[in-house]
Amino acid sequence: MSIVLRPWVSQDASALMAVAQSAPDLAPQFGGADLSILAAAEAFVEQSLRFGEHVKNWAVVEDGVAVGNVGASGIEFRHETAWMYYWLSPDARGKGYATAALVAVCDWAFESGLYRLELGHRVNNPASCRVATAAGFRAEGIEREKLRYGTDRYDVETHARLATDPAPTVGLPVMLVSG
Repeated sequence: MSIVLRPWVSQDASALMAVAQSAPDLAPQFGGADLSILAAAEAFVEQSLRFGEHVKNWAVVEDGVAVGNVGASGIEFRHETAWMYYWLSPDARGKGYATAALVAVCDWAFESGLYRLELGHRVNNPASCRVATAAGFRAEGIEREKLRYGTDRYDVETHARLATDPAPTVGLPVMLVSG
């Protein structure tokens, strides 16, 4: 089994709609966007899952269907940093996809000249913490009430991985396609 990471395309909109409908826990990742309409999902792919100079989003593709996302934003070469993030559909979870995809994108980032990669997860999301740790990210601390979804605020644990940190071993093959 393997996965492909490639830039999102408008044809992925129906897969994005299916993910949004199957995973209410991902609603914060979609910023309140109504992804139940194909045109809205296409616009979200175009506007929010873009692949540009300072932000790159790769669709996590299983058997030709986008089942998640791994991305880097705030890509900045002066200080050689980026902010990393990831999400998967419920059916794709527990297969090692998030860790393998994150490691592959980290490899791309380090090969592209970045040095420090950061990410954060709500402290009530232990699965995301396991992904970060397995991908070689070290916990650096808790940011109190950093995120707000609706009226609720969440503490966030921040992690970082440096180019000089040991590379984790991941058994799942990943093919990364840069746009």
